[in-house]
Amino acid sequence: MTLTDKAVINLKPKGNRYEVLDRGGLYVRVMPSGTKSWIYRYMIDGTARRMTLGRYPAVSLAEAREKHAMAGRDVDRGVDPGAKAQERKTKRREEYTFADMIEEYWTEELSKTPTGKERLRLVAKDALPRWKKRKISDITRRDGVLLIRGVRERAPVAANRLLGVLVRAFNFACEEGLLTTNPLVGMRRFEESARSRVLNDEEIKLLWKGLDLGNEDIDIFHVVKLAAKAILLTGQRPGEVASMSWDHVEGDWWVIPADQRKNREENRVPIMPLFREVIETARAYSSTSYVFASPRNDSLPLTRAAISAAIRRHFQEMGVEEQFTPHDLRRTFRTRLAELGVTDIVAERCLGHKLGGILAVYNRHDYFAEKRQAFEAWERRLREILGLEPIESKILSMGDYRHG
Repeated sequence: MTLTDKAVINLKPKGNRYEVLDRGGLYVRVMPSGTKSWIYRYMIDGTARRMTLGRYPAVSLAEAREKHAMAGRDVDRGVDPGAKAQERKTKRREEYTFADMIEEYWTEELSKTPTGKERLRLVAKDALPRWKKRKISDITRRDGVLLIRGVRERAPVAANRLLGVLVRAFNFACEEGLLTTNPLVGMRRFEESARSRVLNDEEIKLLWKGLDLGNEDIDIFHVVKLAAKAILLTGQRPGEVASMSWDHVEGDWWVIPADQRKNREENRVPIMPLFREVIETARAYSSTSYVFASPRNDSLPLTRAAISAAIRRHFQEMGVEEQFTPHDLRRTFRTRLAELGVTDIVAERCLGHKLGGILAVYNRHDYFAEKRQAFEAWERRLREILGLEPIESKILSMGDYRHG
């Protein structure tokens, strides 16, 4: 009896590996770990042979049958398909460059992660210019040490992030049979000093003035200015703000999908009046679904790097003496919530952080009401700092909520 897609999906792991026949020597092998692979068993010159056709579900049942049919035609001609595949793999391994590896790693894995574009940017900036045409088999640990050390001199955090993505890329090459060992495994990461930069009231006023669209003295794209404001207003990750879509706006909530978040958990952000004003203003700069579209191509979202670069280049022009980053705006938001009396649990949920430990298991409360209240408290305080007209309260004060 031949297999079906449903039958393959329903094959469960056991204590030992086992194989289930489909047809004509094509089997699916199930490992104790749950990994499923397609195996073709055949005879050449009276000798039993075996070749792997790929893993499921990356290789579907239909694709496995197609590969099986092609290999079977080789057997009929007296050609060993396993040896033929090994020759191709050997040739590919000998010619496989660093650029080839990164392209394939991006397609198969990195592009599917929330931080993929940012990680690819790190590789494109520092690793590709040096290693692009080099065969990965020729890249040594010493090469890695020199590369990462050079990046560390200007940006220790970026050096660690780059090392992390390179280690995973070389692991990918090993898993694909293109390398036998990862040259970067075990390389020591540099110690990172936890940043503590929080903007004070005066710096917030200077920043807001610098980000005003009517302030032509600060030469920053308008959409970048609006995105920077949104980070301060919402406390969300710069990358999440940059990729915000109108599809994610549901009434008075910005719903960030789980697949776009670092912790793979949906986050709901209340849209307060100042934030609403920012995103409605951003409509004028995009004709696509992105709220903060790239000023160079509005079919693409703004990037976190664009916001970072704008702040880095212009913070002194704004009158702010000490450098800060977009992530420091997120830290400022979190610190100000604490100053306003917002509990740690609610403040962390406002940031979109998961609850830790036993709380994550037993506390299933959504905190929507508490989050809205915390965001309103921040809106009120920010309006005070900026000298803007206050908003009328439609919910209880923080103190009333805690003690009522």
